[in-house]
Amino acid sequence: MKTVAYATVLALILSAVSGCGRAAKEAVGTVMGAKGTYVQLSPQVSKDRRLLADYKRFELGQITDSFGGKVPPQVTEYLPAKFAQQLREAKLPNETGGKTLLIRGVIYHYEDEGLVGAVLGPLEEVVARLELVDKSSGKVLATGNCIGRTTETVNKGTEKKAEGLAKAIVSWIKDNYPKIEDEE
Repeated sequence: MKTVAYATVLALILSAVSGCGRAAKEAVGTVMGAKGTYVQLSPQVSKDRRLLADYKRFELGQITDSFGGKVPPQVTEYLPAKFAQQLREAKLPNETGGKTLLIRGVIYHYEDEGLVGAVLGPLEEVVARLELVDKSSGKVLATGNCIGRTTETVNKGTEKKAEGLAKAIVSWIKDNYPKIEDEE
């Protein structure tokens, strides 16, 4: 009987703690929004921040669905505005006459919450294989995978996945760009 009582108390404590943890995660998700990450595939990451030093403008090119038509068109419709917002927040230059870097590629995986998300908590993501291209010459400078991911209920949906993808792209650019000093 004592074992059952201890197990019940332990289960109640774990339920309360995990519930509080979930609430905290949702609160942070409300403030932070979707997540974005990338993996640079080529060239090998040097982190010297000079790869994109000459570029003063960053432009989204064509990003298409290579996932059998399963990517909602809203993802690529939301992406330009989310990308522009992330560029502004990162304080990257956007000069009209500057040398332009084009970002183009394909979305090759898209996942809504689904059954796993319903059981374990929301997990939605969009994965794109992208290229950083010198617009004037067409030369591919780098390739990588960018991932927009949402793991909180407050961040579900295509718009948030597009936001996460934009964060990933801008993070990739910023990590290959000379350090930008904060303007005060």
